[in-house]
Amino acid sequence: MLDFVQQLVSGVALGCVYGLIALGFVLVYKATEVVNFAQGDLMMIGGFFAFTFIGMMGLNYWIGFAGAVAAMALFGMLTERVVVRPILGYPQFSIIMVTIGLGYFLRSIAGMIWGTDDLKIETPFSQGVLRIGSLVLAYDKLSVIAATMILCTLLWLFFNKTTLGTAMRASSENMLAAYYMGIPVKRVVSIVWAISAAVATCAGVLLAPITFIHSNVGLVLGLKAFPAAVLGGFGSIPGAVVGGVLIGVIESMAGFYLPEGWKDVAPYVVLLAVLLLKPEGLFGHHVRKKV
Repeated sequence: MLDFVQQLVSGVALGCVYGLIALGFVLVYKATEVVNFAQGDLMMIGGFFAFTFIGMMGLNYWIGFAGAVAAMALFGMLTERVVVRPILGYPQFSIIMVTIGLGYFLRSIAGMIWGTDDLKIETPFSQGVLRIGSLVLAYDKLSVIAATMILCTLLWLFFNKTTLGTAMRASSENMLAAYYMGIPVKRVVSIVWAISAAVATCAGVLLAPITFIHSNVGLVLGLKAFPAAVLGGFGSIPGAVVGGVLIGVIESMAGFYLPEGWKDVAPYVVLLAVLLLKPEGLFGHHVRKKV
C-alpha cells in the first residue's frame, strides 16, 4: 500500500508538469486554432533561463523564478509577433510545420548557449521529506502538486474574474465577433502566447527537482503533454491538467507494476481506448455533423 501511495504521488507530480505543458497547447489553440508543437521547447528554454538566473548568476530562487517567467512571457509575445502572426490564415499543415521548425531551432540554440550536459536547479524543495507514519513523501514532488494547484486557481480567477480574461475568452469563442465588439484581438493573442510561455516556464522550473534540464527535455515531455491535452479534450483548460495527471499516474504505475517497456506505452494505450469511446476527450464537447 505504501508503494502504491508513493507511486501515486510521483505520478501526480509528473502529471502536473505534463498538465501545465498541455495547458499551453490548449491556450494557444483556443486563441488562434494553432497547434504549437514547440510548446515543450518553450518549457525547456524557460528552464534554462531559470538555471541562468539561479544557478549561474546566483539570484535567490524566487527572484530567479519570477525573472525566468517574465523573460519567457516577453519571448512568447515576440514569437507570436515574428513567427506566428505572419502565417495565420495559411493551411494548418503549414502552421504546424512552422511550429515544429521553431522547436528544432530552439533546441539548437539551447545546445549552443547552454551546452548538451544535464543541468539541475537547486530549489528550497530539493531536500527533505514528509513522514506520515511509514509513508515517506519527498518535498520536491509535493511542491510541484501544490504549485500546480495554485497556478490553476490563479488562471481560473484571471480568465473568469478579470476584464482581460473575459476578452480572451470572447476572442477564443469568435475572433471576428470579438473584433467587431472593440476587443483588440491581436493584442489579446499576443498576451495568450505570453501566458502560454510563462506557464511552460513554471513547468520547467517545477520539473527541475524531479529531473535534469537538457536541450531535448522539451521534445520528450512535449510528446507526453500533447496526448494529455487530447485526452482531456483539446479545447478544455481543466481537461488539459486532468489529462496530464492521468498520463503521469498511468506512466508511474505502469513503470512500477508492469514489465519493462510498458511505462512509455501504457499512456498511449489508455489514450486510444478513451478516444475510441469518447472521441472528443474527457472534457470535450461533442459536435454532431449533419450529413
